[in-house]
Amino acid sequence: MEYRRLGASGLRVPALSFGAGTFGGRGQLFGNWGTVGVEEARRLVDICLEAGVTMFDTADVYSDGASEEVLGAALKGRRDQALISTKTSLPLTDTDQGGSSRSRLLTACEAALRRLDTDHIDLYQLHAFDASTPIEETLSTLDGLVRAGKVRYIGVSNFAGWQLMKSLSTADRHHLTRYVAHQVYYSLVGRDYEWELMPLGLDQGVGAVVWSPLGWGRLTGKIRRGQPLPQQSRLHETASFGPPVPNELLYRVVDTAEDIAEETGRTVPQIALNWLLTRPTVSTVLIGARNEPQLRENLAAADWHLTQDQTTRLNKASTTTAPYPYFPYQRQEAFAQLNPSPVA
Repeated sequence: MEYRRLGASGLRVPALSFGAGTFGGRGQLFGNWGTVGVEEARRLVDICLEAGVTMFDTADVYSDGASEEVLGAALKGRRDQALISTKTSLPLTDTDQGGSSRSRLLTACEAALRRLDTDHIDLYQLHAFDASTPIEETLSTLDGLVRAGKVRYIGVSNFAGWQLMKSLSTADRHHLTRYVAHQVYYSLVGRDYEWELMPLGLDQGVGAVVWSPLGWGRLTGKIRRGQPLPQQSRLHETASFGPPVPNELLYRVVDTAEDIAEETGRTVPQIALNWLLTRPTVSTVLIGARNEPQLRENLAAADWHLTQDQTTRLNKASTTTAPYPYFPYQRQEAFAQLNPSPVA
């Protein structure tokens, strides 16, 4: 397994990490993702560690904390072999307001440590931006958790560009611990990350931790042009929770991925994952699995490389028009590629 630096930090993470959203199985959304219990989780963790996948990502909101509990139990006795990434800030109950206030973060961190049965969290991320709490309060609290040894590195998830940049500049101004990771949605059918957040990550040393690399389950190879959604697809229950994908974009990408899968002897999911591993700023891609066969198929995405021609075809199939103010630059780049400047 290849290891990469997490942003500009000294932490090295595997190119593929395991997303434990299938652990626990509580609620409409997470119950449809998977209902992996402790024994099966131990087996999945075994396979990951054998393959060099040493980072495991979860969140307090996943199955109402059950995902953290199952992951903690599955790692018992081998915590020193693993990196744990978890998240907080989203509401946990109907009466919980969520957020990233000092009180909320301190309470949430202690609860996560207890559920995970560990004394520290390797990567602690804010699951969403809290506009009602001063950024200085949030960052000083996270800095205190780092100084106390309860958290090693900090990151965010689902931030807008201005929210992340303002947070980074605030940290610099007050000499507080900086965010080194941004957990983002990025896939062949969802490339919005490239328009602002990727350039920001390159400039500021923030590594991408990619969630839903298969486009919310659409790039499994089971959805094809001219065919109905498979009866067993979890999209029947979960599509409304995830990012929308235009049908024509999906079919265009799947058609191209299927052609490349035939050329390489790989699967559509492996094509989609491998493409992500070539993208700038990507530190690690989160793969999930409800069972051993799914996990082994996803792990096999990291031991080979797409050709330049195959990458170009995937880029072309997945390209969409950027929103303002980015589309003029996109057009300029396309023009430059078609009309290269003569060599002096």
